[in-house]
Amino acid sequence: MNKSIRNRAFTGTALALAISTVLTACGEGDSSSDAKAEDSASATPAAAVKDPLVTTFDGGLYILDGESLELTRTIELSGFNRVNPAGDADHVIVSTDTGFRVLNATGQAFTGIEYKGSKPGHVVRHAGKTVLFTDGTGEVNVFDPADLSNGEKPQGRTYTSAEAHHGVAIELANAELLSTLGTEEKRTGALVLDENNKEITRNEQCPGVHGEAAAQNEAIAVGCEDGILIYKDGAFTKIDAPDDYGRIGNQAGSDASPVLLGDYKTDPEAELERPTRVSLIDTEKKKLRLVDLGTSYSFRSLARGPEGEALVLGTDGAIHVIDPDSGEIEKKIPVVGTWQEPLDWQQARPTLFVRDDTAYVSDPSRKALHAIDLETGKKITSVTLPESTNELSGVVAGH
Repeated sequence: MNKSIRNRAFTGTALALAISTVLTACGEGDSSSDAKAEDSASATPAAAVKDPLVTTFDGGLYILDGESLELTRTIELSGFNRVNPAGDADHVIVSTDTGFRVLNATGQAFTGIEYKGSKPGHVVRHAGKTVLFTDGTGEVNVFDPADLSNGEKPQGRTYTSAEAHHGVAIELANAELLSTLGTEEKRTGALVLDENNKEITRNEQCPGVHGEAAAQNEAIAVGCEDGILIYKDGAFTKIDAPDDYGRIGNQAGSDASPVLLGDYKTDPEAELERPTRVSLIDTEKKKLRLVDLGTSYSFRSLARGPEGEALVLGTDGAIHVIDPDSGEIEKKIPVVGTWQEPLDWQQARPTLFVRDDTAYVSDPSRKALHAIDLETGKKITSVTLPESTNELSGVVAGH
């Protein structure tokens, strides 16, 4: 057995602490029909799965064993669904047409816990709390993911934005809550509330605010259309992009590094810009560096490794491993064939999900999913699935 999998039980919690998330790859697995289940909280119980992965397809969810990639259960679920770690060792949050639903991925069934609301958006894990932002209502729900194991909806903090918008929120270790500001037409920045939801400070110099990430020493960032906004030690700092329009809409952070990884787009008129540069934002030095990959990527291409490495899945089919301090591309790990980002953001494309020192990459064109050892760059295993997959996630304990 590969050591990256063998050591997972010992390193999972510690390494998950180093990875903070905004948010979006042949066949040894048997996809027999007995893996199917109805979309129901009372679906027939199944055997527990170790370190499960959850991926979406047009019509439902696949649950896979995290070690073998064996398809263990298919759950039928209509609509466009999204998946994110809930923050514990068992559950995944599924964003559906009706709201956020909690899936016990280890037990392979929905729990019945749901946060109802139109347009469920970002799911954020940080400092032992999970935060849900419902775009259609502006409602924010905060809870301890450990409470999900009780089978009942956790009693947690709530907050409602002044106006509904496509937003995001994150609770800090001191119980401060950072939440975005905006309307359906225009997003402008972020505010910070104390534990009683009383406003402490705000900054509205972040047009088009989108996404979030946490860096070392709890530097919290949200992206802007002209740079990035950092909140740390009670104050906001704006880091300007080198271009008048320099949009950083998706970010990936790590407790192991003060440097954030972000995308970078410069054409506000593009139907779909396919950038080749990514941004590295040093939250301590308050500096932004651009790195040209020589290949484009998508919003589902960004991740962080266990030592804080910046990881980008390029359309050249390789994972680009970047030293966040120097900006040097240390190596490229070939995984899938070349691909192009589709115009519709809901359409499937290769997706990167990292847990501990294993990278999981979906390959929709071949209905495949691959597990890669980030240290050796070697493929651990692959599986072919019945349908092409779209979103990819899994359980991640700790924050």
